[in-house]
Amino acid sequence: MISDITLEATVRKITGSSESRRLRREGLIPAIIYGDKKDPVSVSVNTKQVTTILRSESGHNTIFKLQTPGHDIDTVMIKEWDIHPVTGKLTHADLCRISLTEKQRVNVSIHLVGEAPGVKVGHGILETHLRELEIECLPSDIPEHIAIDVSQLNLGGHIMVRDVKVPENIRLINSGDQVIVAISSPAEEEVVSTEPVAEPQVIKKGKEEKPA
Repeated sequence: MISDITLEATVRKITGSSESRRLRREGLIPAIIYGDKKDPVSVSVNTKQVTTILRSESGHNTIFKLQTPGHDIDTVMIKEWDIHPVTGKLTHADLCRISLTEKQRVNVSIHLVGEAPGVKVGHGILETHLRELEIECLPSDIPEHIAIDVSQLNLGGHIMVRDVKVPENIRLINSGDQVIVAISSPAEEEVVSTEPVAEPQVIKKGKEEKPA
């Protein structure tokens, strides 16, 4: 999805883990701009601004402008990003230059709409097998999400990729045989066995043998 967002970036002349930590303390993250047959450029960008883009409806598929002093204004998308495993904060981003006239392959989130009769009436369980679909289209045609209606889905039913209808200007990359969502029967109650339970066998522990 093309946005009117413009971010400012600063070229990084110093790289390394200590410099990255310094940037993060200042509310910035290290990033790389690459693609479009141009040399990659190491930059720093505002952490909050990039986080806001990732948390938006279009997420990493948001197309925005990146203004770097001494360089042309780039049209980019966030292709990869790193999250700290403990703090959950953004620590790095890869920004890919794109052409608005060339088709892109992106993953778009799936939004389920409607209430499945198999769940409401049949008390089944809604199982989601895919949360994203890979598509190919021009940047201007990238949707925020792909809506899939489950309001006709009964117990034992499923929706596959081949069942999804998308506009002609969008091509689905996933295999048509992939299941997106299914309604399974509720698990049967476990039958309690009346057979006597065997006494546990005591096994003496010895030193663990090391492989020769």
